[in-house]
Amino acid sequence: MSQEVKTRTSQWKTVEKVGLVILIVSLAVLMWEPKHIGDLFNLMFDKAFPVAITLYVTSRVGAAIIISVMMGRLLERLGMTDALMRIFVPIMKYIGVNAAVGVPSVYNILGDINAAGRISAPILKKSGATKDEQKIAIATMMQNPCSFSILVFGIIALSGKANVFLVFVLSLFLPIILVPMLLKLTIWRDTKPVELKDIPFFTPEEKPILTTIYAGAREGAEVLFLLIVPACAVVFAFIGILDYIGVWAPISGAIKGMLGALNIHPDTGLTSILVGGTLAMVELMKVVQDVPASMVVGSFVLAASGWPLQVIFGQIPIIWAGPTDLSERECIFAACVGGIIRLLYAGLLATLYLMFG
Repeated sequence: MSQEVKTRTSQWKTVEKVGLVILIVSLAVLMWEPKHIGDLFNLMFDKAFPVAITLYVTSRVGAAIIISVMMGRLLERLGMTDALMRIFVPIMKYIGVNAAVGVPSVYNILGDINAAGRISAPILKKSGATKDEQKIAIATMMQNPCSFSILVFGIIALSGKANVFLVFVLSLFLPIILVPMLLKLTIWRDTKPVELKDIPFFTPEEKPILTTIYAGAREGAEVLFLLIVPACAVVFAFIGILDYIGVWAPISGAIKGMLGALNIHPDTGLTSILVGGTLAMVELMKVVQDVPASMVVGSFVLAASGWPLQVIFGQIPIIWAGPTDLSERECIFAACVGGIIRLLYAGLLATLYLMFG
């Protein structure tokens, strides 16, 4: 069986030039300062291991994530997702957009941004949603959490610090209405009010409830070991590289300064952006007694969203580009718009709570 082999010209490609530079630098380091390679690896390991393994795998946090995801699937099995669909999806046509725009965000309330994309993206296209409406759907979906575990840990962190019911209404439900309205009036105006006659049904009635519980626990394990742990290892290893070359301190300082100005707890806010809301809420629970209530609110609102970066630049374009009319670049741009809106909205709610809470 013949195998097709790509031919190359005598002209060097950019990636080959980059590879040559890396090769020369690596050989130079091996010749004069081989110790730096070991030091760099050790720093990457020391940054990643305490979070990716110690915190998530060998502590109680990992089991809590699995159980929380199982709870989310159980609530879905008991009809909560479909009840939310009945409430929010019909509202979309009164906003002036295709009703299917609300499907991914509503489904994502119980926290599964991957499933929300796989299930709702084909629904958007089938319902005749325009490209602008598909972008609005992605940006709106960014207003809800990637994992149900964020909500569970968030409730624990918010208890005793703020009105949990009010924070949930303002941070989870209100943006489903406000964000499509804002984007329809500003950057994505090619919309039309279309009623979704056949609202999709998500309650898996044919599955026995024990099967649903077990499947939810298995999904929680997949979230933990296939998404959270690898993401933490990659992000913190990369932070180790930046720290080794001396640029991480000013970068993190600038981000934390911005978050502090928005009344978002700097450390947990940075975690939400780089790693994910689950770890951010775990960190917040440890220090919540020493954090002002307004910053607790702001940190939760930011965590309960489509952040971190790997969702925006990885998961969303991969899942949404195929079944919709959007390119990967358009998906990323829509997710960035939604992420920026969420960041500013978190700062707004935190500031309002500081003023009137």
